[in-house]
Amino acid sequence: MTNIYAASGAAPTVHYAHWASALAPTSSDILPVIVLEIIGREISSGVYVLLGLAGLAYTVYNRWYLAGTTGRSLGKRALNLRLISEQTGQPIGPVMAFLRDICHFIDSIACFVGWLFPLWDAKRQTFADKIVGSVVVPA
Repeated sequence: MTNIYAASGAAPTVHYAHWASALAPTSSDILPVIVLEIIGREISSGVYVLLGLAGLAYTVYNRWYLAGTTGRSLGKRALNLRLISEQTGQPIGPVMAFLRDICHFIDSIACFVGWLFPLWDAKRQTFADKIVGSVVVPA
């Protein structure tokens, strides 16, 4: 892949989002889904299924479509952050945003070390970010 930053000949200064500010949008993006699940469980199994589908639709739109096409889920927009390709500087696309969410499983399997990795990583990437080649930067 071609690195568009290198095309200018000058080394760019890239500022990466701090770990806490990059984790907060993830929390705020999944909180509505968790609330829907809790409400559905308390009412009935039929409502639980309907609210589960609503939560899935919200996730598809917010975390995969919005974050993939604009780089900004609702949580990232609220905190003025963007999810971009480390190679192109452009949004990663819905498929890669979906794959990034799937790869977050790897962040969790070894005592959540992947989620903590941005604390000492130069680009502040989780394992999922390293796998799909994404970074979170201030917008």
